[in-house]
Amino acid sequence: MRALDSFDRQILRILQRDSKTPQRTIADAVNLSAAAVQRRIAAMEQAGVIRANVALVDPDALALTVTAVVEVFLRDERTASIDRAKTLFRETPEVQQCYYTTGGTSFVLVIVTTDMRAYEGLTRRLFSDHEWVASFRTLVALDRVKSDTAVIVP
Repeated sequence: MRALDSFDRQILRILQRDSKTPQRTIADAVNLSAAAVQRRIAAMEQAGVIRANVALVDPDALALTVTAVVEVFLRDERTASIDRAKTLFRETPEVQQCYYTTGGTSFVLVIVTTDMRAYEGLTRRLFSDHEWVASFRTLVALDRVKSDTAVIVP
C-alpha cells in the first residue's frame, strides 16, 4: 500500500460520498489541479487503495425486504472448515457482508432476501445442509438505519 497524504485523504472522502464527482470539482475542493487529482486517483486505484467504483442500490427497489444479521457457529475452527465456510459465503449473492470473527461466533453475516420463505431456504443451503455448521442465530433488522459502505478516512 502506498502512503496516503492529506490530499489523498480529502480526495477519498469526496469520492466515497459520490464517485461520479467531476475531477475539476474535486480539484477545486482540495486545491490541486484536475491533472494532479486524476494522477492521484489513478495511483490509488493502481495501489489497491481504491478497490472499486460501485453503485449502492436500494434493496427495496429490488424487493429485498428482509435483512438479517446472522451469527454462525462452526463445529470446529480447523482450517478446512473455515475455508469451506468462507468460500460458500463469498459465493452466495444474498450474503452482502461476511466477517470471520473471534469471541465464540465463527462468522457474522449480513444477508438480504425477498421474504422469509426465501430466507428459510437460504438457511438450509448455507447452514443446515453442512455438517461443519454447529448452529446459527438470526437477528432480523426492523429498519436499515445506516447501510452505506463508506470507510472512515481519517
